[in-house]
Amino acid sequence: MAQLADFAKGLDVDLFGAADLSRARDFVFRQGGEQIAGFPRAISIGMRLLDAVVDELKMHEEPSVLFAYRGLYNSVNANLDRAALLIARKVQQAGFKAWPISTTQTVNERRLEGAISHKLAAHLAGHGWIGKSCLLVTPECGPRVRLATILTNAPLQTGKPMPDNCKECRKCVDICPPNAFTGRPFDPSEPRDARFRAHVCRDYTRRRKELLGEGICGLCVYICPHGTGK
Repeated sequence: MAQLADFAKGLDVDLFGAADLSRARDFVFRQGGEQIAGFPRAISIGMRLLDAVVDELKMHEEPSVLFAYRGLYNSVNANLDRAALLIARKVQQAGFKAWPISTTQTVNERRLEGAISHKLAAHLAGHGWIGKSCLLVTPECGPRVRLATILTNAPLQTGKPMPDNCKECRKCVDICPPNAFTGRPFDPSEPRDARFRAHVCRDYTRRRKELLGEGICGLCVYICPHGTGK
């Protein structure tokens, strides 16, 4: 585990840890099916976004800010995907199965879901908790992080999930322009719609793209006080 973590650090990965997926097998099965739920563990990796760019998202209608954020978002995603592939190769070379899941993969267009929740894997790996915005919130950088996941059967030491530290804070809920968040805390027994109406968010970003040329929002990332000293 330590050698793999050092390898990931050499790839500029900021967050590295392993998750015991059996803690939430039903959740994993409902989203990804038997094939995904058949992996007992996952490696969760993350890279921090640049604060100078995220901090400008307060200028929510300024195209130059939105395009800068989109560029950052895409660049970090590409680096994460490459890191996930190289880590998966290391795991395979050690004799174990490894299946990297792209940071932006969507396999269910109707529900706007990927093969697995990167946020859930990161939570189970001990990186942070899932906030009212349905984003992973870390103590170090709040939600200003992108995530990728490598499914595996390697017997890695797993992390411990962090408790929810959002408490009574509702900044992400209140700032959301289309009111996509309900404010309910994360509960793996509930459907995502109980917390986050993904289609409302998607429709809002589509309208913004028509008006501004770029629909990406990011206000829930910008406003969170965790990891920023706000």
